[in-house]
Amino acid sequence: MDLLSLRCFQVVARHEHISRAAEELRVAQPSVSRTIARLEAELGVPLFDRRGRRIRLNQHGSAFLHRVERALGELEDGRRELAEAAGTESDSVTVAAETLLTLTGLLAGFREARPGVAVRLRQSATDSMAYLLRTREVDFCIASQPLAGPTLTSVELLREDVLLAVPAGHRLAGRERVEVAELEGEPFIAPSQGHWQRVLADRLFAQAGIRPTVVCEGNEPGAVLDLVAAGLGVTLLPSMARVFGGRPSVGWARLEAPGCHRVLSLVRHKDAYLSSAARGFGDFALPYFRRLAAQAAHRNLSA
Repeated sequence: MDLLSLRCFQVVARHEHISRAAEELRVAQPSVSRTIARLEAELGVPLFDRRGRRIRLNQHGSAFLHRVERALGELEDGRRELAEAAGTESDSVTVAAETLLTLTGLLAGFREARPGVAVRLRQSATDSMAYLLRTREVDFCIASQPLAGPTLTSVELLREDVLLAVPAGHRLAGRERVEVAELEGEPFIAPSQGHWQRVLADRLFAQAGIRPTVVCEGNEPGAVLDLVAAGLGVTLLPSMARVFGGRPSVGWARLEAPGCHRVLSLVRHKDAYLSSAARGFGDFALPYFRRLAAQAAHRNLSA
């Protein structure tokens, strides 16, 4: 059992697909199959259930994967800690977020404060974030949905209302109280499944006993306000979008619904080694978002 075999198993377990794992590992597919077969022979149990060309991680594989991820994570932490102590690795921090729009202002300020730190970004769905943290592929995740797990720790960066954005002149524009049921039949612009706005919208519509009429579904948050302004439909957006990115051709309303807010959190693996650059990023993020919230509150009062 060597590190290459364990890394191969980890990638195959994530994809549950030999060909995709081979592509990521940049090796031939037969080599991946042989590596997994040797590992199973050495352990004395199958790690995957096989049905034709399909493979699924079984109970033995799931238990082993948990140990493998812990072991490889510890080794990666050790490598990074020694590299930083020896000065052989450049200062860097890697951050994942559902939408990179959330990071633009934060990164501009951080780069000005720490110009020598290289920042690497990953766009990731929430359901992949825990894996990225466990495998040390990222130092932090900035998430708009709860990330649960005994090895994860998080700090709240920002809590804000989620508003209904509508085309200017829409019947609901400017309303302080809009029932979700009033949106039945309205053309709705929604992110793809799994995105925090879609999760929130699906929950609110389900509670109201109606289904959204989705006319646009995609992963370009920066285009949503322009689509609303063009009259394509209505959508849910955090209040920051009105304060810092509002358009005259977009109106706003407040939904009368419990839990209609977003909580932005900075999440990390509690046992992972954080370089001085990563610690600096974490220390910078919290006061940055506090200042942002204060600026938003001031603009709302001035409006």
